[in-house]
Amino acid sequence: MNQPVRFAAVGLDHAHIFGQVRGLSRAGAEFVGMATDDPNASVAQQLREQWPDVPFAGSPDELLESDDIDLIVTAAVPDRRGPIAVQAMKAGKDVVADKPGCTTLDQLDEIRRTSADTGRFWSVTFSERFEVPAVSKAGELVREGRIGKVVQTLGLGPHRIGDRAHLAGGKGRPEWFYDKHRYGGILADIASHQIDQFLWFTGSKTAEVVASTVGNFANPDTPGLQDFGEILLRSQEAQGYIRVDWYTPKGLPTWGDGRLIVLGTEGYIEMRKYIDIEGRPGGNHLFLADNNGTEYVDCSDVELDYYPNLINDVRDRTQTAAPQEHTFETMRLALVAQQNAALRGAAE
Repeated sequence: MNQPVRFAAVGLDHAHIFGQVRGLSRAGAEFVGMATDDPNASVAQQLREQWPDVPFAGSPDELLESDDIDLIVTAAVPDRRGPIAVQAMKAGKDVVADKPGCTTLDQLDEIRRTSADTGRFWSVTFSERFEVPAVSKAGELVREGRIGKVVQTLGLGPHRIGDRAHLAGGKGRPEWFYDKHRYGGILADIASHQIDQFLWFTGSKTAEVVASTVGNFANPDTPGLQDFGEILLRSQEAQGYIRVDWYTPKGLPTWGDGRLIVLGTEGYIEMRKYIDIEGRPGGNHLFLADNNGTEYVDCSDVELDYYPNLINDVRDRTQTAAPQEHTFETMRLALVAQQNAALRGAAE
């Protein structure tokens, strides 16, 4: 294929679509169309303003069934992402979905079957790895053996309900944000990031959910919003603990103090992804301690390869951006953890 990979954005409900469209465009793909169920959503309106020359189709079906589109990217309401992916793959297109890529195990099974039947790939944009240079750098250091064998990851994913960046400047969270059947629950949604990182850093092909919990401790008037979640994971290679929440205080100058600690037999790495409170400006801070001492690494200039690799995968029918089985297993674990979670507080 000498022509650019042509992609369309179908489902414009979460602000992660901006990073997906920008990443694919910068990597050389051609943005040729957009469509969504709710054209009045603040995300959809802002994307149209940012890309005024890209046609806005009358319905998602128009783009999903188009013969001259190679790739569909979606950040629809989470319960719509699975059906969009299945329809796109059946129409001969590869799919890049915002996380969670789907909201039920039945949806995941249908996506798996459709991918196998059509030969199309389904990639989920776990942006806390794919779009965070500090995490990419940490992966390099781990594979160089700097901290020995990885035996545990500790992932923290705090968020803030009123963050305007995630709302694309909107006045408030949409109704679906408070309906767990639509957004999938806090573990299926946010914690899928940390599950992806656990599997990747530990080299685990599969794992088991030892225990999981969801709670609503601060928002009893909206019990559908699960504002706290935790997971304990175990594989043949390592252990993992995950905590996610919606408690980021207003005083923090970013939407969440995302942190990841990777423990090895000869040292450890800590990433402060988005902020070093009372410390260095900006994000992408990495701290390493091993037998030789301690080290700080500014990762802000580390190059990312997820989106260029996606384009190569469309052209070459490879799996360089993320192995397909890894994506399936990440979402399976997230959905199992969500389905089996103990309920605490006002959580439904």
